[in-house]
Amino acid sequence: MARQVKRAFRYRFHPTGEQAAELARTFGCVRLVYNKALAERTRAWRTEQRRISYVQSSAALTAWKKTDELGFLNEVSSVPLQQVLRHLQTAFTNFFAGRARYPRFKARKKSRASAEYTRSAFRWRDGELTLARMSEPLAIVWSRPLPDGAQPSTVTISRDGAGRWFCSILCTDIIAPLAPVKAAVGVDVGITSLVTLSTGEKITNPRHERRDRERLARAQRDLSRKAPGSANRDKARIRVARIHARIADRRRDFLHKLSTRLVHENQVVVIENLNVAGMVGNHGLARAISDAAWRQLRMMLEYKAGWYGRDLVVVDRWLPSSKTCSRCGIVREGMPLDVREWECGGCGSRHDRDVNAARNIVAAGLAVSACGADVRPRRESSRAGQSAMKQETQPATVGNPRL
Repeated sequence: MARQVKRAFRYRFHPTGEQAAELARTFGCVRLVYNKALAERTRAWRTEQRRISYVQSSAALTAWKKTDELGFLNEVSSVPLQQVLRHLQTAFTNFFAGRARYPRFKARKKSRASAEYTRSAFRWRDGELTLARMSEPLAIVWSRPLPDGAQPSTVTISRDGAGRWFCSILCTDIIAPLAPVKAAVGVDVGITSLVTLSTGEKITNPRHERRDRERLARAQRDLSRKAPGSANRDKARIRVARIHARIADRRRDFLHKLSTRLVHENQVVVIENLNVAGMVGNHGLARAISDAAWRQLRMMLEYKAGWYGRDLVVVDRWLPSSKTCSRCGIVREGMPLDVREWECGGCGSRHDRDVNAARNIVAAGLAVSACGADVRPRRESSRAGQSAMKQETQPATVGNPRL
């Protein structure tokens, strides 16, 4: 049965000089309001043990606008300023619930410049989008159509480090589930092979960052030689940002295609609940692990499986998948990382390390699906820094697909 989902469609656009100036002012005001509200919340808690709510922050914003020092806040749309206060409230809610760290201040150069407009702050008419305090619609590059009859509820405008402008349009979309299939697949992630499937197929890691590493290093060296604050330094910084953007775009495109294929071809997809944040603590592998973007692949699999009526099962990271024989179940005592093939001492089967791991992963996932178990993985705090590699020394438990 088709279901309605909230879906964001992201497009590039090219603002006029007047629009770019208006948006730049809005970005600056949004950042200022966020940092000032965060500072006030922090001060109230540390000095008075008092929590400030969104309503109190909104009232403070009204007072700030009436002062001579911050009167310029009236020059931009009030909606993005209110929205950033709501985002700050959500950040504190997640912090007090233990789901996130304490909110951090937005830096002028390092933070992503963005502003969110709700329905009262933009006009959508005949396929053209006009933001508040602007007389002309945005020149959007429509790389794909919006759903038929779509009525945007929220528009987020952003600018990345490379100076590219993006418009993210949130609207309701109707997605029909895929026809059921009998196939199930286990996915073992790695560095040489980005993923190894239980079918025996290995998908090579494109290593997007490595392909542009020399070009990136040259641009970074050029940036380091420029005088701080100079126009040439800004130009060099943009060149570096463009290379990073190119790498990220290619990586995201590849992962979208891979995750879509896995979801379309299989009814059940089984993955491991890896502690990627702990694994990048190994400085010798951090760059390669970050480039592989295992976490991003998992997030794509999660929401696409939900969209199309597929099952995503996450097994515990302590499952000894690599050193357990997928035929007889005997577990080897140890297996160094340089051992890529091994022979089982019990049944004599010869295994490829990664293919064997993927087969054990899918077997564990199907067993969980059959019994309907829902056991949450162990907390990561005690073992997060124990090793940068996947651990395989504890009894197997079942993970939860939630992040």
